[in-house]
Amino acid sequence: MMTQRIVPIFLLLLSIPSFAQTLRAGDAIAQIQHRYAAAPPPNTVDTIKVGDPDTVVTGITTTFLDTMDVLRESVKRGNNLIITHEPTFYNHLDDTKFFTDDPVYQEKLAFIKEHHLVVFRLHDEIHADTTDHILKGVYEALGWQEYPHPAGPRGQYFVTIPQITLESLAKKLQAQLHIQTLRIEGDPKLSITHVAILPGASGLEKQVFALRQPDVDVLIAGEASEWETVEYVRDAVAQGRHKALILLGHEVSEEPGMERCAKELRELFPAVRVDHIEAGQPLWNPEHGPVERK
Repeated sequence: MMTQRIVPIFLLLLSIPSFAQTLRAGDAIAQIQHRYAAAPPPNTVDTIKVGDPDTVVTGITTTFLDTMDVLRESVKRGNNLIITHEPTFYNHLDDTKFFTDDPVYQEKLAFIKEHHLVVFRLHDEIHADTTDHILKGVYEALGWQEYPHPAGPRGQYFVTIPQITLESLAKKLQAQLHIQTLRIEGDPKLSITHVAILPGASGLEKQVFALRQPDVDVLIAGEASEWETVEYVRDAVAQGRHKALILLGHEVSEEPGMERCAKELRELFPAVRVDHIEAGQPLWNPEHGPVERK
């Protein structure tokens, strides 16, 4: 008489693709990188900063920057793969030699390790696609995605908007993006039509190149060294040139792009929870107090 073989239930479940497949952090990161660029650029900072790539992904967080609050909220939600646009450890290369004995660094690192998080920086590749996804997120947040842009690879950074004064534009940006520390250089009554947008901290040369364009009335940037681009614009204004500068703040200028990233990753990983958690503005206005993170 033939003995009937009893198959354990967990083996039956493993035979079903939805149960058999698990997404590991390293595999997820490889797919994310391929989503934005054919290959990482040379000397990229887009690497795992902390964590084991073999960790099974339980949820994904995108954010402008993985602050302590973002990390805590991620753990609360059950997300263990953190996709951060800016550095975890306070400098562009995440070089921690200076911070080895620093208590703030040590506590943050210990928290990441204690909760088995995997932190990956997505900076170079999300900017390097044919469309800068961070910039696209800003346009969408402002409702400017349909306004005309010049042709050519640099055209995406320039946009023609309905005529508005510098003062009115600044107030509109402040309201739409909930900005605490907006800063402006230029004549409040200056008529604005042609805008250059450079999110983040693109540096003096890129910012001045944008301002040099004959049609550009205002540069909207994340941040600039006060003794560089800010003073360049101040002199331009003093010379009677039709130029202005609006500094949104670095976080404000790039957070919408990482929120867009979350939407894109939901399409890439439909079976995985993907949340965007705002880092929030680090500096606040004493008139209003700190802005709560959403």
